Formats: sequence, structure tokens, C-alpha cells
Amino acid sequence: MSRVDTRPDDGATGEARTDEQRRDARPAQRTECPECGGEVVPDGDVDRVCTDCGAVIETDRIDHGPEWRAFSAAERDERSRVGAPTTKLLHDEGLSTTIGWADVDSSGATLSPEKRSQMRRLRVWDERFRTRDAKDRNLKQALGEIDRMAAAVGLPEDVRETAGVIYRRALDEDLLPGRSIEAMATAALYAAARRANTPRSLDEFEPVSRVPRVEYARAYRYLARELDLGVAPADPTAYLPRYISALDADEDIERRARELLDAAKERGVHSGKDPTGLAAGAIYAASLLVGDRLTQQRIADAADVSAVTIRDRYSELLDARDQSRR
Repeated sequence: MSRVDTRPDDGATGEARTDEQRRDARPAQRTECPECGGEVVPDGDVDRVCTDCGAVIETDRIDHGPEWRAFSAAERDERSRVGAPTTKLLHDEGLSTTIGWADVDSSGATLSPEKRSQMRRLRVWDERFRTRDAKDRNLKQALGEIDRMAAAVGLPEDVRETAGVIYRRALDEDLLPGRSIEAMATAALYAAARRANTPRSLDEFEPVSRVPRVEYARAYRYLARELDLGVAPADPTAYLPRYISALDADEDIERRARELLDAAKERGVHSGKDPTGLAAGAIYAASLLVGDRLTQQRIADAADVSAVTIRDRYSELLDARDQSRR
């Protein structure tokens, strides 16, 4: 049994080898054994061998993964040498450089007055060059608004990324003219929360948005229609964990509230009704069933609905449960 020698020959013979011969001598590019024509298969993590004659075609292949292991975010940041990952929450996706605002050098020494003045000018020009045109400035402002509002209403990072993608699509398809940046940013974030099954009601965005509710609600309908987002109606059960946590209620109440909402879905009672009102009514009805009554006003404050809505919805939910048992 012979092995394939991929090392260049010494002397004139090695110098005379053509490029084509060198390419043929590299076993990593072969799909069959160069000795017997048999099938080459992986053997372990780094070897490739022939199944017929046993010739080792390739060994000690390059591992393109990291040469270190990290067990926490802090360790990963300390050992990483490639910078932060790209993100849709920055208008340039995080690919540009940023000059820090600390007036110290790499050793921690304070910069001289001349150097501080020079660094201030460089920061100004760096900030100007990061936004090349009006589109970049628009995107930078909108993504800043999305990040601010998402933090205010408690939406996770993946929802913010999705909202950034939706806004970029709207900008690319020229849907922004005639509409405010703040309204479209709020609409993109609302749509992203709905798609991620972590919905927030339109009323919850009113305290954090810079535009009136009617404006961003109209912008959302426009986005959903023009981009064909296909956002399904909000599920009332998606609001239960947040409301239960705000009320510090027992798990039994949440479980009975889910049962009530499932029965309402079977009877079609939920159709055309505000999901937040249904969730609030289900919590109140469930608290009555388990004997740990929560006041209507307390639930109304947590869900941002009226007590009248809770009274209407909880009676409908109890009727739907009774009908489903017949």
C-alpha cells in the first residue's frame, strides 16, 4: 500500500512541476482515491481515507472554528478578536468603526490638550462619515427609536432585530414618503412583537411613542398591507404570563384562565374582540373559580383596560365554558 506524497520534490524536479500537476497532487480536492480509484470517506474529525485500499488521503485538516472555549459572555468578550457581531439594530449593521469618548490612550494615560482637541475633531468627522446620505440618517434615527421603545416596553433582542428588518424593507420599498419616521418605527416594532408571539397592545406603545396612537396604528395597517407581513391575530393567552406576573397571582389562576380562553376559542367567542380584554376577563373569572378573587380594578390597571370590559368579557367566557361542557 502506498501513500500519496503531496510535498514538492527537491531540486529541479520540484521546480519543473506545472501548476496543473500541483493541483492534481492536492488530495483534498479529490473525490476518489488516487491509488485505486476507490471511495474516499471521512474517518474521524480530521482524516479522510480510502475504503478499498486504506490509503490516508488527507490528515490534520484545518479546523476553522475558534481555538478557545468560552463558558460565559464575559469570557467570550475577553477572548474574541474579531469585534462585535453584525446587527440589524445599527444602520451600518455594526461594520463601521467607532472612536471612543474617553480622552485616554491605550495605556490609560490622559491625553494632552492638543491630542484631546484632535480626537474631538476626528470623532465629529467619524460620525459624519458613518451616515453617507439621507437614507442612512433616516435609518439611524428609526433604529434608535426602535431600540428606545423596545427597552421601555420590555421587548427582547430578537424582536428588536425583526423590527429593524421590517423597517429596512419599508425603506427599500420606498414606503416612507408622507409618513413620519416615529410612526413607521413604532408600527415596525408592534408588528415584530406580534410575529414573535410576544405581543404588546397598541395602547402600551402610546406612552413611549412620540406620535399619537391613531398615527402609528394607521402606519401599522399600511405596513402590514404593503409588505404582506401576514401577521396573525394576537392570541389572548400570550398576554397571560405578563399579566399574571404583574398581579403576582398563583399558577392555578393562569391555568384556569388558559382553560377558559381555550373554551372560548372553540365556541368562537374570541372573534372580533380585543385580546387584552379577553385575557383580563379570563384572569378575573379564573380567580373567582379558584377562590382567590382579584379585584376588577387591579386587573384593569395591570392589563390597561377598563373594568367594564372585564365584566363583559368574564361573563362571556364563563358562558362559553358552560356551553362547551354540555
